[in-house]
Amino acid sequence: MTTMSSAGHTRRDFLYVATGAVAATGAAATLIPLIAQMNPDASTIAAGAPIEVDLGPIAEGQVIKVFWRGKPIFINHRTKKQIEEAQNVNLASLPDPQPDSARVKEGHAQWQVLIGICTHLGCIPIAHQGTYDGYFCPCHGSVYDTSGRIRSGPAPLNLLLPPYEFVSDTRIQIG
Repeated sequence: MTTMSSAGHTRRDFLYVATGAVAATGAAATLIPLIAQMNPDASTIAAGAPIEVDLGPIAEGQVIKVFWRGKPIFINHRTKKQIEEAQNVNLASLPDPQPDSARVKEGHAQWQVLIGICTHLGCIPIAHQGTYDGYFCPCHGSVYDTSGRIRSGPAPLNLLLPPYEFVSDTRIQIG
């Protein structure tokens, strides 16, 4: 009859340790994707993230289009003539009266930032078109001035303004 020492390691001890290690690895391999799938995907994060736009390359009189949250954003570097015309409008003649000063940031009247979606049925207007050298919606004929205010046509409201701020004299952050 042979007796084993209780202090020595046996094959059974090794199997217990190996089985425990495999079980722990399997649990981790299961939990990591389970936890990771609860995070929003990259497109969702990007869709709501603020964007920065460098205004330096935009020439006076030029309108560029960028996208934020899937919406077109028009950035218009207005000329002195466009600013004066927008400021000298009789507000009583506008369907949605709003002064130009309320549609630009103080000290930056040359920069007009608008959400480029017509307030009638959601079409995208064309820049530098229409009677007022602003925006023209070809779908149903809405005409906006260089301040994005509705001047004629079926659109009930002015073009909307996105939330934005100047982070420097030549950069804005939208969102």
